[in-house]
Amino acid sequence: MITPPWLRPGDTVGLVAPASYVKEEELAQFLAILDTWGLKAIQGKNLYRKKNSFAGNDEQRISDFQQMLDDPSIKAILCARGGYGTIRIVDKLRFSYFRKNPKWIVGCSDVTVLHTLMQKNLETESLHAIMPRHIAAGKKDLSSLDSLKNALFGNLNSYTVKPHNHNRIGEASGILVGGNLSVLYSMRGTKLDIETAGKILFIEDVGEYLYHIDRMIMNLKAGGKLKNLKGLIIGGMSGMKISVSGFRKTANDVIREAVEEYNYPVIFGFPAGHIRPNMALIMGRKVLLQVGPEECKLTFSKAQ
Repeated sequence: MITPPWLRPGDTVGLVAPASYVKEEELAQFLAILDTWGLKAIQGKNLYRKKNSFAGNDEQRISDFQQMLDDPSIKAILCARGGYGTIRIVDKLRFSYFRKNPKWIVGCSDVTVLHTLMQKNLETESLHAIMPRHIAAGKKDLSSLDSLKNALFGNLNSYTVKPHNHNRIGEASGILVGGNLSVLYSMRGTKLDIETAGKILFIEDVGEYLYHIDRMIMNLKAGGKLKNLKGLIIGGMSGMKISVSGFRKTANDVIREAVEEYNYPVIFGFPAGHIRPNMALIMGRKVLLQVGPEECKLTFSKAQ
């Protein structure tokens, strides 16, 4: 995997919205934080447009993202928010300049489309992390911001978390892939269908009906996506809903039962996803997952 250059004070980053729309006031706080990190920010010219639920029409979102990909002065592309819409533009993006000058692509949720593209087609690492719009939604999330800064500047080494009663003890190493479960499910059967064999898979989701979680997990299982993993990391599974059908298994129970027959280590409740904190993850990086009875640890290997 290619590791884009780490950021340094004085570097320039680009802000774009490849999916749902964002308001200018929602990004003000994050822009101020970037300034304290010594980073300059260039905003896409269509960043604050709105077309239905999107941040402008497809052509405008493509134009902004393409500008950031092609500009060699931009050292990281920060996606302002998720929502929905990245899948509509990803096939139109050109990565010829990006291949010559790789840079960090940062975000979560709908940005899972780009993470999968980065690892599968471009063999380049990316960052699953908190997004600018999240900073405006309530209290400042210092842990998530610190982890994002550490990741961007090359100082992210490992996380140690408390055990969960659903965990399966064990140790494994492999390339970290994954992201939002609903987005991964939506890409099944396409050329962006995630490759999981021999990998450590991370999944998270928010606001889904519980039977939808079961449907998506069963789809991954039926497609062989859960069978040959080296390990499984379950992040936030928040805001789940019970349908009138009465399906009441928790998301964690659904996942635990789906992987009972396999032998790899599994960690539940990892602090990443649509939760606070949402700790940064280097997607595409080889990691060591250690799930113990009293302590769990995720360690990122050194960049090649």
